[in-house]
Amino acid sequence: MDLFEDGPTPEAAPVGNSPEYTVSELSGAVKRVIEGEFGLVRVRGEVGRVSRPASGHLYFDLKDDRSVIAAISWKGQVGKMQTRPEEGMEVIATGRMTTFPGQSKYQLIVEDVAPAGAGALMAMLEKRRAALQAEGLFDPARKKPLPFLPQVIGVVTSPSGAVIRDILHRLRDRFPRHVLIWPVAVQGQDCAAQVAAAIRGFNAIAPGGPIPRPDVLIVARGGGSLEDLWGFNEEIVVRAAAASQIPLISAVGHETDTTLIDHAADRRAPTPTAAAEMAVPVRLDLLASVDSLGARLSRALAQGLALRGQRLRDLSRALPRLDALLATPTQRLDAATGRLSGALSLAVSRKRGVYARQAGRLSPLALATLVARRRDALSRRAEALEARFTRKRDLWQSGLDKWASRLAPSLARLVTQAGLRLSEQRKALTLLSARLEAAPAQRFADLERRLDALDRTRQTLGYAETLRRGYAVVRGDGAVITNRAAAERASALEVEFHDGRLALSPRGAARKAGGTKPPEQGSLF
Repeated sequence: MDLFEDGPTPEAAPVGNSPEYTVSELSGAVKRVIEGEFGLVRVRGEVGRVSRPASGHLYFDLKDDRSVIAAISWKGQVGKMQTRPEEGMEVIATGRMTTFPGQSKYQLIVEDVAPAGAGALMAMLEKRRAALQAEGLFDPARKKPLPFLPQVIGVVTSPSGAVIRDILHRLRDRFPRHVLIWPVAVQGQDCAAQVAAAIRGFNAIAPGGPIPRPDVLIVARGGGSLEDLWGFNEEIVVRAAAASQIPLISAVGHETDTTLIDHAADRRAPTPTAAAEMAVPVRLDLLASVDSLGARLSRALAQGLALRGQRLRDLSRALPRLDALLATPTQRLDAATGRLSGALSLAVSRKRGVYARQAGRLSPLALATLVARRRDALSRRAEALEARFTRKRDLWQSGLDKWASRLAPSLARLVTQAGLRLSEQRKALTLLSARLEAAPAQRFADLERRLDALDRTRQTLGYAETLRRGYAVVRGDGAVITNRAAAERASALEVEFHDGRLALSPRGAARKAGGTKPPEQGSLF
């Protein structure tokens, strides 16, 4: 079989029996051979030199100890990959071989990438765990305590599995709470993105809004293989769990299953049922504890009152009698009462002497002199006040006159400016009124021209104009016929030309009526 579709150009002079080819012809031939021989292949190797430019395509190398193959995945294929190739991973790549003539090299167009066995998955998981731990996402100091009795519990899981039923049943047995369920895919390609979006969505709920904000979150899934649980090992899920402001319980898989979200969560539960037990206490146990503490409190109060009553009685016996305590103060009161009458008489005599001395110094002449002196001082203050008020009034009057002289020109200027603005606005209003009156007529004229143009277009594109160009419309039994089979089934045919319609009879009717020579094979009439 010849590898090339085209031979040497006629102008080329062959050298011996070897034809000459252009570079493009040779490159195209090599491309066809490689794509024909390697239509779909699976290649196992180690990933090296991963690059993802702004276009979204993924470029990487597949290598072993002796060779390297360039590989590329287009943007749409990258979005469908369940496992993204990372440098150092051992993978099995599925795709097709082709060439890139621009660089004279062959490459593998990769459609899917899968880890080469559980060992490769574990190696990639350990590498990712070490990188995230180095960032501090698994630091125990970052973990938040769980609330003792949450009012609202948010659950991120599949709504159709047995996990949510186990959680709801366990919560109902221990302590019924308000539960919000965010349905997600718990395995497959969409698992990681949906779980991360659910965690961020619960954290985005505003406190006090129409939807209650959860006090604790539970991310739950039943058991499965490493591949089934791989969505909870994705970096986007781990970062969303570490960034959650709401305390988060991870309940992924069974007790022996461990995923990266377990390290980033605030608490890890071995099973979804255990997560429900961590989230709420047992209501009956709390009631029993409250009853027990109430009984202890009652007994402690009764015992305390009894002890303090006995202590009070013991102390009261050590106190002295009331008459013994009041005897000395009563005696001092009697002695003071006896001395009070003499002291009052002596104090009145002394006050009367002081009053007599003060009254002797007072006379009508002294009072008149004091009144006159105070009147003169008051008159002087009144004169000074009147002079000060007169000066203030003159100053205020001069200032008022100055402002009044400046006010008249300003007022005239403002009136002039207002008149100018009014004139300009009147002119603008006149122009707008003229435009408003002319606008409907102009609009109607434009619409009429557009209607005429559309009508001309309608007439040009109508089927009547098509008939004028030599076409015809065939109808059979009143319906338009577009194929030979329908025409053969029709009992009567009608052909419409641009200047009228023509009725025709089928082949059988024509033979019966005229007896003419039957038409050739393939004719309808």
